[in-house]
Amino acid sequence: MTPGATASAAAEKICTLAPVVPVLVVHDPAHAEPLARALVAGGLPALEVTLRTPAAIEVIEEMSKVEGGVVGAGTILTPTDAADAKTAGAKFAVSPGATDLLLDSCEAVELPLLPGVSSASEAMRLLERGYTVQKFFPAEAAGGAKFLKSLSSPLPQIRFCPTGGVSLSNARDYLSLPNTLCVGGSWVAPQDLVDAGDWDGITALAREASQLA
Repeated sequence: MTPGATASAAAEKICTLAPVVPVLVVHDPAHAEPLARALVAGGLPALEVTLRTPAAIEVIEEMSKVEGGVVGAGTILTPTDAADAKTAGAKFAVSPGATDLLLDSCEAVELPLLPGVSSASEAMRLLERGYTVQKFFPAEAAGGAKFLKSLSSPLPQIRFCPTGGVSLSNARDYLSLPNTLCVGGSWVAPQDLVDAGDWDGITALAREASQLA
């Protein structure tokens, strides 16, 4: 099995834990543990913490302590990102695109990567390296569910996690497709509820999302 195939096998297990992977931009490490607990309690155990804030690595460390959670790092761009995320306890990584350097780096530290694609050529190139599980990004801007459905016939061996513009209103459009494992979305942890510490409200949103499949 190639490193890419190994990574995709691990990614598939994570993507099938629930229909939605929360995409989280967390600014305050103090929010990490209660936010993770709220989402896991609502039935969403796979958590993507994007590396878009200075607190992200610390947030991954704190969320990794929450029982039942499977924490990953999103917006992975560089070898340093991959190494730091792995050290912090990330179980998977997600990237908006894919370069050979990034793929090699994640494979080197054995961090399963969900690499981003927005075209058939990108998807085929990753398939050549064994990546059969990929992120479709930015999903809505890149053609939405109709585009993703069009890839299912010529590329049936690839399955996707569409992210970018996915919401409660359109998630089922993607989840109904044969080549969609799950979707990524930020609507389950809106910033206003996080800031207010309304963890029960976030659990309610997570529970609703967990029933989408």
